Amino acid sequence: MATKLTFFPVGNGDMTLIKLDDDAGTTILVDCNIRHAADDEDDDDTRDVAADLRERLNRDADGRPYVDAFLFSHPDTDHCRGLSTHFYLGKLKSYSDDKKPNAEKRIVIREMWSSPIVFRRASKDHVLCEDAEAFNDEAKRRVKANRDNDFSVGDGDRILVLGEDEDGKTDDLDPILVKVDELITKVNGTDVTGFSARLLAPLPGADEEMEEELTKNSSSVILNFEFDADEAGETKVRFLTGGDAEVGIWELLWDKHKDDPSVLEYDLLQTPHHCSWHSLSRDSWSESDGDAEVSADARSALSQIRSGGKIVASSCPIKDDDNDPPCWGAKLEYQDIAEDADGSFHCTGEYPKEDDVAPMEFEVSDSGFELLPIPKKKAKSSVAAGPAVLTSGIVKSWGSASPAAVQKEGGGRYA
Repeated sequence: MATKLTFFPVGNGDMTLIKLDDDAGTTILVDCNIRHAADDEDDDDTRDVAADLRERLNRDADGRPYVDAFLFSHPDTDHCRGLSTHFYLGKLKSYSDDKKPNAEKRIVIREMWSSPIVFRRASKDHVLCEDAEAFNDEAKRRVKANRDNDFSVGDGDRILVLGEDEDGKTDDLDPILVKVDELITKVNGTDVTGFSARLLAPLPGADEEMEEELTKNSSSVILNFEFDADEAGETKVRFLTGGDAEVGIWELLWDKHKDDPSVLEYDLLQTPHHCSWHSLSRDSWSESDGDAEVSADARSALSQIRSGGKIVASSCPIKDDDNDPPCWGAKLEYQDIAEDADGSFHCTGEYPKEDDVAPMEFEVSDSGFELLPIPKKKAKSSVAAGPAVLTSGIVKSWGSASPAAVQKEGGGRYA
């Protein structure tokens, strides 16, 4: 079985499942956006992505669905909506859903991947939504559990802290701390052959002015995943994901890595901020009359596509209008980037067609990522009980909260 990536159709939001090809079928979920309408059996328009997710997950010896790791890129509503409803938060010994039907059992998060920096920057000027607050509370609980137990904890208490925080707040977290430019090679405390993920951001603020710039530009966790594409590990493919990181972040990344742009290379890119113009430009698309200037550095950072690469916008359908996100101008730029590499551009809100969307699934191959055909439709209420797989994060170098996620301004098509 090859590694698979599934992009769920969640409107302007992110929800991506990575399922590795190791014996355990290790799973990593990047964000979630399970809208209320997706849980409404009488709703015919919104895809039941919770059921789509559950049928792809393994179950443990107690029949509980789980993800081995949950990466939360940043605390915006469209990246954590549905968390408290569909995922279990708290000590695993207190899990209370064992007698519920499979479709109603909350999903266990064996290991969290979270950044205190993006929470701090987001909550500086905004109020966190309830799901973001719940994730932050759970992250703090897990950090304390690690501190109290000499970093020797089990499923449901594990956490990786992504990026060093200010004023030495993370200095004592070395066993669970991932620094920028380090490589994650374990998932839920277990080495996974043929997998790694390099942390590119959040970037630390060098001074007050830089910190303000990073805050304004929507700091997010940015990871460049790498997977073996053959048994010998001679061919590797990459998936670059960056939450809602905007233009200033990508400019800084290009300035940092322009002498070795291979760090930013990808075979599959998830467009930042749902194909927003603000990841490519400091100008307003709607106010520019088509003359908005693209940042050369940000575009360079996002143009390190390999031959035949794919670019995916996790967004609503992209129209030739003033909405942002998704933005028509950004789509044109990403299409140009893909075409220059003989690759392709895709939108989750248009796949396979606007009025009948389905998860978009890619499989790792020695030529990159191959888009898989859509499987036969299953009944909406169907939730497969996956195999009971038990797996038991730490890092090595690669190469050289406030009350109630942040509501972002958009073009009125947030779903």
